Amino acid sequence: MTEILEAEPDAAAVLFGEQLDFARRFTNNLARQGEELGLIGPLELPRLWTRHILNSALVAPLLRPGRVGDVGSGAGLPGLVLAIARPDVEFVLIEPMERRVAWLNDQVAELELSNVQVVRARAEEVKLDERIDQVTARAVSALRTLIPLTAPLVGAGGELVLMKGAGAAAEIAAAEKAIRKYRLSEPEILVLGEGLLPEVTRVVRATVG
Repeated sequence: MTEILEAEPDAAAVLFGEQLDFARRFTNNLARQGEELGLIGPLELPRLWTRHILNSALVAPLLRPGRVGDVGSGAGLPGLVLAIARPDVEFVLIEPMERRVAWLNDQVAELELSNVQVVRARAEEVKLDERIDQVTARAVSALRTLIPLTAPLVGAGGELVLMKGAGAAAEIAAAEKAIRKYRLSEPEILVLGEGLLPEVTRVVRATVG
């Protein structure tokens, strides 16, 4: 049976405001092409808005004007969603897979997003011409692996804003060595979306010393 795209939740207007039409267009594009391109699973359409689009958009208020890198952007979650929600912020989407890079570039062009640069590279190999102020990632790897990939991109004073699941506290404990090595300030777990979405979103935030 063909899965039906989830109806747009009321929370979409709250999270995207004047940018809602761009979010709708991106969501519809992802619904049409995502499974075929291997960007989302076959069962994701009934929860595409709440579990993926709005889940990513919750992070937008944590970003500050400047330059934000998104590691392992894949389908554009959270990078493209955040670029739509925050047109005042510059984004660098870092993705190694050619097929996904093509998708990201297509969406940037179609949505006419002037605040997005797509870079095909692995996080540990990427060469950027300007400093990144913050870095995001969603569903990439455990913190102990992710910190060495993301912390060097921002340098001293930069901030990690990493989306995590219910096991965030355990991941922080397991990443103790990486936290010390990269001189991260005491990582905090932020719980976002309470009362707005059916499931909350957890973010691990820390400053690189």
